[in-house]
Amino acid sequence: MKKLFITAAALGLTIGFVATASATNGYFSHGYSIKNKGMAGAGVAAPMDAMVPSTNPAGLTEVGDRLDLGLSIFSPDREYTVEGWPPSGGEGTFPLMPGTVESDSNYFFIPNLAYSRQINENSAWGIAVYGNGGMNTDYDTPTFNVNPALPSFQEKPTGVDLMQLFIAPTYAHKFAEKHSFGITPIIGVQFFEAKGLQAFGEAGFSSAPSKLTNNGHDSAYGFGARIGYLGKLTDQFNVGLSWQSKIYMGEFDDYAGLFAEQGDMDIPSNWTIGLAYMPTPAWTLAFDVQQIYYSDIKSINNPLLPNLNTAISGAQLGDNNGAGFGWEDMTIIKLGLQWARTEQWTYRFGYSYGEQPIPSSMTLGNFDNEVMFNIIAPGVIEQHATFGFTYTFANLSELDFSLMYAFENDVKGLNPLDPTAQTIELTMSQWELGIGYSWKF
Repeated sequence: MKKLFITAAALGLTIGFVATASATNGYFSHGYSIKNKGMAGAGVAAPMDAMVPSTNPAGLTEVGDRLDLGLSIFSPDREYTVEGWPPSGGEGTFPLMPGTVESDSNYFFIPNLAYSRQINENSAWGIAVYGNGGMNTDYDTPTFNVNPALPSFQEKPTGVDLMQLFIAPTYAHKFAEKHSFGITPIIGVQFFEAKGLQAFGEAGFSSAPSKLTNNGHDSAYGFGARIGYLGKLTDQFNVGLSWQSKIYMGEFDDYAGLFAEQGDMDIPSNWTIGLAYMPTPAWTLAFDVQQIYYSDIKSINNPLLPNLNTAISGAQLGDNNGAGFGWEDMTIIKLGLQWARTEQWTYRFGYSYGEQPIPSSMTLGNFDNEVMFNIIAPGVIEQHATFGFTYTFANLSELDFSLMYAFENDVKGLNPLDPTAQTIELTMSQWELGIGYSWKF
């Protein structure tokens, strides 16, 4: 009863402390549990704790009875630079004020919680609660308007706030001692707010200008699923496979004039395949490949042009084929190393790389250029380096630590709505510090 009370209390705390999200691999996190973060997210074939439903639910048969709590402090540094003045002044152009602007709100708290319980020697159940990555910007300027005669010139700050939470109950079963399968229904919760986008309505780009910006936080709920396989090929090699369906979310009704399909922003499907090599019981080398299908989601994948040009596409922001952020699919490669130096101390190291999803171009007439709209969602990070450790106490409880640095990256392109006069550069770097505590029952 005491264990269930602790679990229920922690679950309630995590749900009430839903994370403000910021971009990592697009808007997916580089990792979820504190241990997993220490290995740059690698480990679909190397289960380490009860948070495995966030990566591979089949691993739940291997982690025992435990409760894992974690909290990460996430700090992204985002800025954009506009060069070129005066604007061209051509009909239909949409210039930005030149200069470099940094985003405020640089510290965010991201919790996670997981509980697992063995049913018998071959079956287990559990639940994981965690936040994803995502988008958050807060520019203290009227980013999208240079005309002081228009009302939107008084709008600031400019930016978006996306908060995501996932609740993942899981069942896993082991067959023939070497092959485990798991299934996880996923309940998704999203909160979203946009500020400072009124200029798009004034320019006639939105199908519903009153539902474009400055409407506070709106919420959406949805469902999806993840399935996974874990195979022990030999005593030294594991293979892991995991596939997550699209999470079908309800619409953000208050932002039906911003997102395509009247405010729809589902969460894209993805898969991960990985290997784990254990040359000795003290060493584990994990290698994962993850694919994220941002092309599944119109509000994320649709390009700005020609979709924003009603004369060409017949669409406006919020329409079924309205403009989005133009994000492309991502392939991420993750490498992690775990070293159990002693019974008390375990160390982890990791590195991941994935080409950022925002197309850019310095060529006139090239529609494959998405830098302007992505000022509010600059998910340009490509490389993460991580470190972590676990200290195991005499009662087998564990103290976990992780540290991540995402190397600075920038993307530069022409302003697609004033390409003869202006260029835009997006820049981001990040760091994250995580701490967790685990109980084994």
